[in-house]
Amino acid sequence: MFRRGFKTWAEEIAVRVRHKLKLSATSPLDPVQLAGLLSVVVLGPDEVGGLPDECRRRLTSEHSENWSAITVANGKHYLIVVNTAHAPTRRNSDLAHELAHVILGHEPSMMFASPGSGIALRTHNREQEDEANWLAGCLLLPRDVLFSVRRRRLTDEEACQEYGVSLAMLRFRINTSGVDIQLRRAGRWRR
Repeated sequence: MFRRGFKTWAEEIAVRVRHKLKLSATSPLDPVQLAGLLSVVVLGPDEVGGLPDECRRRLTSEHSENWSAITVANGKHYLIVVNTAHAPTRRNSDLAHELAHVILGHEPSMMFASPGSGIALRTHNREQEDEANWLAGCLLLPRDVLFSVRRRRLTDEEACQEYGVSLAMLRFRINTSGVDIQLRRAGRWRR
């Protein structure tokens, strides 16, 4: 699924990011801080200048479930618009995902209008999306954090609250990281 060494590289990037932000290995990561480190501007629809009021209203109300975040790039600079109608945990995940695309140097997808209907469509690169999803999970919940959560015996809800992630994200990372299996084998953790 991933190129050889990608998962290890993603974990190493998560550690380096925390180091550059002067955070401990187990500190929560605020994706807005990471955006600042990467010189990426992050805005909500209400902050986008020149956006017609009707478009802004649709993005934040009737169409709010149809999008999460979008990255706009001009070659050197990046702007990410996040859906402020979503829960903070989802916004954190969406922003981490978009920042992962930036870190990975992915080519942005192309937007175009469907002939005849005028409906906006975009291209989709499954490999890039999978890589961005994986790196986003590592950025928010690297293995050091997962070990810490288990060693401190935090409930899933406590861990989600502390790290600003959804239960789905926490469970995804726990299940795919093998942390529980590793701790069980070492005899250090029992649920």
